[in-house]
Amino acid sequence: MATNKNKGAKSNNPPPKKKQRNDLFTQKKRRTKKYEVFDDVDDGQSEKEEEIEEAEAEDLLDGDEQVSDFDDTSEISDDDDDVPLADDFLQGDDIEDRDSGSGSDSDETDIEEKSRAIDEQRAREEEDAQEEMQLNIKEESDEFRLPTKEELEAEEQRPPDIANLKMRIKEIVRVLSNFKDLRQEGTTRKDYIDQLKMDLGSYYGYNEFLIGVLVDTRRRDLADVLSKRGVELDQLSKWSKVGLVVYNSHVPIGATPEYLAGFYYIQGASSFLPVMALAPQEKERVVDMAAAPGGKTTYVAALMKNSGIIYANEIREARLKSLTANLHRMGVTNTIVCNYDGRELPKILGQNSVDRVLLDAPCSGTGVITKEPSVKTSKSLDDIQKCAHLQKQLILAAIDMVDSNSKSGGYIVYSTCSMMVAENEVVIDYALKKRDVKVVPCGLDFGCPGYIRFREHRFHTSLENTRRFYPHVHNMDGFFVAKLKKMSNAKKNPVSAEDSETVEQTHRAEEIRSDKDNIKKELEQHLKKQGAKGKKRSLKKNGLSENGKVESPPTSKKRERTENGKAESPPTSKKRKRKFPSKEEITKAREEKRKALREKKKQARKEKTGE
Repeated sequence: MATNKNKGAKSNNPPPKKKQRNDLFTQKKRRTKKYEVFDDVDDGQSEKEEEIEEAEAEDLLDGDEQVSDFDDTSEISDDDDDVPLADDFLQGDDIEDRDSGSGSDSDETDIEEKSRAIDEQRAREEEDAQEEMQLNIKEESDEFRLPTKEELEAEEQRPPDIANLKMRIKEIVRVLSNFKDLRQEGTTRKDYIDQLKMDLGSYYGYNEFLIGVLVDTRRRDLADVLSKRGVELDQLSKWSKVGLVVYNSHVPIGATPEYLAGFYYIQGASSFLPVMALAPQEKERVVDMAAAPGGKTTYVAALMKNSGIIYANEIREARLKSLTANLHRMGVTNTIVCNYDGRELPKILGQNSVDRVLLDAPCSGTGVITKEPSVKTSKSLDDIQKCAHLQKQLILAAIDMVDSNSKSGGYIVYSTCSMMVAENEVVIDYALKKRDVKVVPCGLDFGCPGYIRFREHRFHTSLENTRRFYPHVHNMDGFFVAKLKKMSNAKKNPVSAEDSETVEQTHRAEEIRSDKDNIKKELEQHLKKQGAKGKKRSLKKNGLSENGKVESPPTSKKRERTENGKAESPPTSKKRKRKFPSKEEITKAREEKRKALREKKKQARKEKTGE
């Protein structure tokens, strides 16, 4: 019984020991796991050592369990024998804990050093990668090299590589667009063109003849082709590198294969001038406010090399067909055609949203009378005034669309095919008063400068930068070109039309006062001839005006107004206005005066030469 009790007692005691041992080992495992979390980059040997230690500990536990299960004699042993073993084992664990605690500081420092080393290594790798990328970018040259004869012979033996041909065609076109900077050393333009012909022929399946006709589109080559067709032509002038003048043609010039292929556009020489003054740059936003039929728009697209965006606006819907047809025929791909009133474009496209604007404004057409002789009899003063009013509205809308902060733009070109000052200098002077703009040189080496003084008009001195072209002087249609630079997006204080008229009247009054004595003498002589002087005196004596109406003396009006206490303008201004002669009389008097001065100068010169 005692033995059984001892067995039962001893058999009940070991499980707590096993639990304690298991708890100890689990704590040790947890510590190692935590250590692994903090030490992300550890050597494989340390991990293996920890696994071996864990395996040995598990083996020890398994051995204890086997002994407790299968060896009864060991379990029957006294408690005094078991306690030292547990103490030794616990003491061993305490020693390990102490060792681990003493080495924890060194482990933390090792972890920090390793993490720093890893960070430094990563930074070095990133720096090396960036340096390598920069070297690769520098090594990649923008120069395209033509294939050698050996490469071409090898390509002929193989089936055509469509992707390679397409890529090479694009590269050759890119080089030809900026041949001076991108060409290969030791090669000529002809080499690139010959290779382009071969690639186009193999890519699209054309023979050599058709490719030669379609690709050779330089001015000289085009002139040779058209001259063979019976067209008498010559280069336009030194100021244009792309224009040709056609004197006579035995074939319809607008029905040749070259015309249908989009090699040239038929227009007047003066139509080159506004686009040359505009000087559009690549990748800009340009607006052509009156685009139809498309001659200026296609020229702008050619100068921009089909890059950027062109807004081709036309208010007349019927003219959109010719505009779109010419754009398609000439191969223009960067243009958006729209049908709006030009005065409303700032609301649609937005204010301060584009780089340049071309305004070939609708006008009376007095500069193209050779093309439209009906202008000589159909136009009147009302038509010119209506055109001038519309042009003032359009130029303000054009200025509002341009962004003054544009890096490459901020320009407005205004042009008309009219010779009238009211449609040209007056409109530009009006824009200078209304908006913060200035007139800049047009970039045209020929042409007559615009007017600063014209009869009774006085304009800003910067209008000398505008250009006038006359048919009898420059052998082209009459034209006017002005280039404006927008200085800021702010608008000036609006000046009403009445205020501008009063300002003009004051200037006229001052000029008339200065020449008052001379004009009076000339008018008296003129009135004596007509016999109107006696009539006026008789009418004044009777208190009648020239219309036969009774007019009250001005003194009565003065008294009535002063007695009523109303504010009144000084009566001297009214008297002066009534004394002013008419415009026709003033102009005649000035012309007579100028003639007299010229005659005096001529006589003085003759006397000097005679002496």
